[in-house]
Amino acid sequence: MTTLQSINSQSPSHNATHSSPSVVDYHLDFSRFRQHLVDVTLSFTAEQDAPTLWLPAWIPGSYLMREFARNITAVHYQLADQDEGYRAGKLSKNEWQLTEVKAGDTLQVTYEVYCYDLSVRTAYVDQTRLYGNFTSLALAVEGLEQSPVAVTLSVPQDFYELNNTDKKVKIACGLKPTYIHSDNAHYYHLQAENYHELINYPFEIAPQDEFDFIVQDSKHNTIAHRFYISGKHSANLGRLQQDVKQICQTFVSWLGDAPFGSKDYDGYTFMTYASGNDYGGLEHINSTSLVTPRSDLPTAAEANEPSDSYQRFLGLCSHEYFHAWWVKTVRPDVMMNVDLRREAYTPLLWVFEGFTSYIDDFMLQASGVVSAKSYLKLLQGQINRYTQTHGRVLQSVAESSYDAWIKLYRADENTGNAGISYYNKGALVALCLDLTLMQQSAGKYRLFDVVKAFYQLAKEQGESGNRIRIGMDNDNLESVISQFMDKAIWQDFKAKYVDGVEELPIYELLEANGIKITEDSKDNTQAWGMSFSESSEGLQVTKVLRDSVASEAGISAKDVIVAIDGIKATKKQLQSVAESNLESVTCHAFRRDELMSFEVRNQTQSGIGANPSLEKVTLSLNESGFEEWLQPSFVN
Repeated sequence: MTTLQSINSQSPSHNATHSSPSVVDYHLDFSRFRQHLVDVTLSFTAEQDAPTLWLPAWIPGSYLMREFARNITAVHYQLADQDEGYRAGKLSKNEWQLTEVKAGDTLQVTYEVYCYDLSVRTAYVDQTRLYGNFTSLALAVEGLEQSPVAVTLSVPQDFYELNNTDKKVKIACGLKPTYIHSDNAHYYHLQAENYHELINYPFEIAPQDEFDFIVQDSKHNTIAHRFYISGKHSANLGRLQQDVKQICQTFVSWLGDAPFGSKDYDGYTFMTYASGNDYGGLEHINSTSLVTPRSDLPTAAEANEPSDSYQRFLGLCSHEYFHAWWVKTVRPDVMMNVDLRREAYTPLLWVFEGFTSYIDDFMLQASGVVSAKSYLKLLQGQINRYTQTHGRVLQSVAESSYDAWIKLYRADENTGNAGISYYNKGALVALCLDLTLMQQSAGKYRLFDVVKAFYQLAKEQGESGNRIRIGMDNDNLESVISQFMDKAIWQDFKAKYVDGVEELPIYELLEANGIKITEDSKDNTQAWGMSFSESSEGLQVTKVLRDSVASEAGISAKDVIVAIDGIKATKKQLQSVAESNLESVTCHAFRRDELMSFEVRNQTQSGIGANPSLEKVTLSLNESGFEEWLQPSFVN
């Protein structure tokens, strides 16, 4: 028996019908899901001799060469009118050439992909879920990247039988699928305008909980939203629906409409996998893929004020949702027609991830989902991370943006000593820019006006077609900001805090906007200037601050300290010695399997003590003066 239907009740749709048939067809067979394998068949007609196939090395939104091709085994191909098959030759780590193919030949290419990465960037296939990004699964045909594509996801019947639970197996995807069911398999058919559109649509097929809601734009048009959760969890779905809807409505109220609210997209999809400890999110034009600890989801007994863990999840939803406007629509100029085989360098990631990391938590309180008190606690966490990062005086946030490809996703024990995150400092630069705009315009303009102006530019001047988008560079960034503040003031701000490493004027700007700043003396010392974990073996050093007594003594990350001043190393013993007046102590530690001895003095050559204080503050509201900042006009 075979049935055919369009899945209108599931994921938000992208109306991808075409006047001409698809030129490039992909068939993904999940029959070997137990082995974490997907068998892919790619069919097309060659437009040139010896065409080249390639796979992205990275995925937009995650700026590291991920080398997805490492999960593909040998690529084979066969011409339509021949029985003989051929093995594709490799041109590079992620490119294959089909040397026996002539222009006009119709052919099939076959290969398998290993899928066992739980992150939101790749693909994961097992008995419980079939998840994938097409950057990991679909080889592109060079020269046909702009041609229409069609995809068939073929899921064997036994996957459904294994998952015959109270949760129905569903597909979540930003593309609207057409569904066909036979006795042996289930087929989901997807269409996209071209390869670059296709890779914007991750999918998940699994038992999933689902709810939906609508928000209204400034013209009272409704925009559909759907939220899927897979994995083991006991989330309070009613509470989650209420809170996420409030957040989404606040974004749309601010920006007027949404880039996914047109007839082309018809809505937005949240795809969430609940796990034990994994965490992350990745933005797409009308969806986001999230993975979260199940403990971050709201419980049946969730208080009116969300718990810290639930706030973290709501912040993740807010962050990735805003990226639909501020990364996927307004984007760095180098990401407009990007080659995913090579790095794309930009000094502006601080604008996109930094603005977003400020606005995501701000919108939690602007929407009324969390209180101003909770928001200030989130903000003070950002501030304390920044002030406790030594690298902030060495690396500018613009340089950090450039170095994303080699540093941000490859953090090690020296990261905090040598650099700064464009997420963390970028958020605080955004805060300072917001408050500076308010100060310079007597409260008339804000950072939110800058973002909205760029979005309006995208609608007026951006590339048309399936989606609006516009590229940002330093020139048009200055041009837009200069609409709301004097150009010379912006240039000075940028020279000091974006291209330079001067300390941000966080405290003075917050105090001018009704925020009380108190030094927090609780747990604000760091013995010997190092971080560590304690075990029965001793103290495992994880990080050593530059210019601390530990670093001058020669103690390094990964050392295991076993004795301090002749006594077994414990946290209590370390703290006792660090607080003592001893001029120096002897410390014994294992580095790898070698026992080493260190002489640790009670202060460094520059006068830093053995128990240095970390800069740490607490933020609170004054009786008044904060309203203009925390209560923007678009939520009134």
